[in-house]
Amino acid sequence: MRPLMVTSIGVTCAAALTLPLAAPALSAPVPHASSARPPSVAPQSPGAGPPAAPAALAGSATPAAPAGSATHAGSVPTGSTPTDSRTATGAPADSGEPDDRSAGVAGSTQSLPLERLAASSDRSAAPAPGRGLDRRTTRPFSLVGVVWDDAEAELHGTVQVRTRAAGGERWSNWQDVETHNDEHAADLGSDERASGAVRGSTAPLWVGASDGVEVRVHPEAADEEGRSIAVRLPEGLRLELVDPGPDPATESAPAGQAGAVPGGRTSATPASLPVRPGPPPAGTAAVVPETLTAASAAASAVNAEFAPLGASLIPAMTQAETAEAAAEAAEEAVGAKPYIGPRPGIITRKGWGADEKLRERNFAYTKTVKAAFVHHSATGNNYTCKQAPSVLRSIYRYHVKSSGWRDFGYNFAVDKCGNIYEGRAGGVSRAVLGAHTLGFNTNTMGIAVLGSYSSTNPPAAAVTAVAKLTAWKLGLFGRNPKGKVTLVSGGSNKYAKGKKVKMNVISGHRDGFATECPGARLYKKLGTARTSSAHLQGR
Repeated sequence: MRPLMVTSIGVTCAAALTLPLAAPALSAPVPHASSARPPSVAPQSPGAGPPAAPAALAGSATPAAPAGSATHAGSVPTGSTPTDSRTATGAPADSGEPDDRSAGVAGSTQSLPLERLAASSDRSAAPAPGRGLDRRTTRPFSLVGVVWDDAEAELHGTVQVRTRAAGGERWSNWQDVETHNDEHAADLGSDERASGAVRGSTAPLWVGASDGVEVRVHPEAADEEGRSIAVRLPEGLRLELVDPGPDPATESAPAGQAGAVPGGRTSATPASLPVRPGPPPAGTAAVVPETLTAASAAASAVNAEFAPLGASLIPAMTQAETAEAAAEAAEEAVGAKPYIGPRPGIITRKGWGADEKLRERNFAYTKTVKAAFVHHSATGNNYTCKQAPSVLRSIYRYHVKSSGWRDFGYNFAVDKCGNIYEGRAGGVSRAVLGAHTLGFNTNTMGIAVLGSYSSTNPPAAAVTAVAKLTAWKLGLFGRNPKGKVTLVSGGSNKYAKGKKVKMNVISGHRDGFATECPGARLYKKLGTARTSSAHLQGR
């Protein structure tokens, strides 16, 4: 199915009167070091806005805000002997490739070509020949991944990295990077897949603030009985080092106001997520809103029925408010009982600091939302909730600049504290086409729980957030979270293209693709999420 494409400039026109008169023009995305992303060849509908949302729901409650403190992922415990110290010069290694630090965008990406590894004396290293990089000092980064030229090629082998905490001398232990990532992608034959910019890639790994790296990539070796031969690594292997950039500018919360965190506790509002203050006292000078770029205004305007233009937060609603708004939108009697959960608070792309100049400017939609696929991001669990916006900006940059996708792949994200984030641009209530479940992106939504949950239990707050989000979003489209639905495969390693497959309305990624995602521990919690979601809908 060819998705409906809507230009974000057209959406912006609907909100033109709310923009400053001197709003800057839309900037083109900065090309990757290896190749530039071609313009979209999909049909456009200038000035036509996105497909109408199934319900216009508005409210004013304040959603949860992340809280936590910074850590460095995978670091050697305090008191242990460091494995290495800073290089004598301390100078960053020259990658031989330009980055985009000076291009006026938040964050940066260093792209380093991998070299043939010399024979290693490290007995823990795989015996097969491989590629990698020796220890080196780099510019700051917080997330790593490996990419290669051919998106259709698979990396059969292992990828391991170790990093040095920024400003320190201590190196982390070796950390595994998830190599099987092709199942998180746009469908075969889609405009996004056929853009010419898409690359093969590992899952990204969050390592925390770092300024040194070492990486080794080894192919699968032949087995001891010689039943197979060692596979070749894909061509064009590169290490991507992503700096998420600073958190978005904040607004000061009124005196005595605190941000709520999951579980009913309160904490000081973190700098990364602003709280919108109430009306100023009489006689106080009005605060002039910040200037929005056309791209930022477009990404915000598609949520205009829920929050003001440029808002960082879409407030939660009560069950009664949500049901009343849904009934009015459907032109039904207010006394009728729609099966829809209360709208949860959602942190917008503006709230987590998405640089709208990076993404493809057009929005892509499908007809409806029949099911939700739950994923884990496989980025590791060494992040705090305060760092979650930085993790999202890093994944976003890795998806677009390193992997060549049009935008952030998932429709929504959830952190370990249960905070819900808007993902791919196009409107939280609309059927936005994502790149999350190869073969089943059409008429579905993808939710990524930040972390890795193959051997770690997901926090209860995250599972609850999945239930809240699906109760509302699936309710907008009349879906029962405990029900079944028939989907048509677009082609995957589990179901041939065109095959009709009956699935749960809330499914795990592995239900549509032969993959470990969303991790065995999170997958086991989906039954709980379905039951809770249906209960929130009043079923």
